[in-house]
Amino acid sequence: MSKYYVNKFLFTVDRDPDYLKRYIEDPKSFVATWEQSIGPKLNDAERSTVHSLTDAERQALIDHDYVALFEMGAHFFLNLTMYIGIYDEPYLAKSGPLSFQREFAAKLQHWRDKDYPSVET
Repeated sequence: MSKYYVNKFLFTVDRDPDYLKRYIEDPKSFVATWEQSIGPKLNDAERSTVHSLTDAERQALIDHDYVALFEMGAHFFLNLTMYIGIYDEPYLAKSGPLSFQREFAAKLQHWRDKDYPSVET
């Protein structure tokens, strides 16, 4: 797994309302766009050709599969905060405060007695 590149995706998208909106509306198209034109940017003048997403990473991002991302070693906080940005309001209206966070924790219960995957890059 390219933990760096997945974490860069989570960090970048979570902090840009336009990116987050585009990711919510059309994840497949946005992930492809991000990987081709946004992710490789190092700064305004330089681009990297070193990093790319694996097929599994790409699919997990397209599917909003935060459990798979966690299991692949995506940074826990970046993973959680981005999907809170996507799911918090709908869950709040349905089930009250911290509803999505509780679901996130419930879906990761099988990790309760295991060591968390390393987030080391």
